[in-house]
Amino acid sequence: MSKLYVFDHPLIQHKLTYIRDKNTGTKEFRELVDEVATLMAYEITRDLPLKEVTIQTPVSEAKTKVVSGKKIGLIPILRAGLGMVDGMLKIIPAAKVGHVGLYRDPETLKPVEYYLKLPSDIEERELIVIDPMLATGGSASAAIQLLKEKGAKNIKLMCLIAAPEGVKRVQNDHDDVDIYVAAVDEKLNDHGYIVPGLGDAGDRLFGTK
Repeated sequence: MSKLYVFDHPLIQHKLTYIRDKNTGTKEFRELVDEVATLMAYEITRDLPLKEVTIQTPVSEAKTKVVSGKKIGLIPILRAGLGMVDGMLKIIPAAKVGHVGLYRDPETLKPVEYYLKLPSDIEERELIVIDPMLATGGSASAAIQLLKEKGAKNIKLMCLIAAPEGVKRVQNDHDDVDIYVAAVDEKLNDHGYIVPGLGDAGDRLFGTK
């Protein structure tokens, strides 16, 4: 069964408050999202396997540990997911980055793929799907399904803020995908926005309306 992890680290919660604030401008909003992504990357990689190696320090030989070759792929959902990639790459610089572009059909309200570019070896990688908002869960679920169809076997989902409806949707559709968030909010409103949320993450990241 899919697990939900809510990061309660004080620095994440502190910065999330200013990300939510409507008076936070585009530049500061972008910087804060980048910083929180870095902190979340630290948390989401906590279970990476280690192996022992022997090195020579300036004083003596030492047995110590390194990450045991686990390959990671970051998969932002366009466009808002792009705002979290650089922050994660600060912690995981060797990760490869793929992109999934989805839009919601105004008639059916279902996600439609318009762009997909992935690392060639995604079946060997632990993939982290990135989107600041997990609202209805439609886009995240569709993105995860696309990755599975391309051969991905190990997928996590990372979001800043989730609505209970989105969490439930992803867990129902993909019970093998764990979800990592900084907060679970109250609900969705009639327009599909998370309440209290932070507004439209894409518009706030890129200064558009």
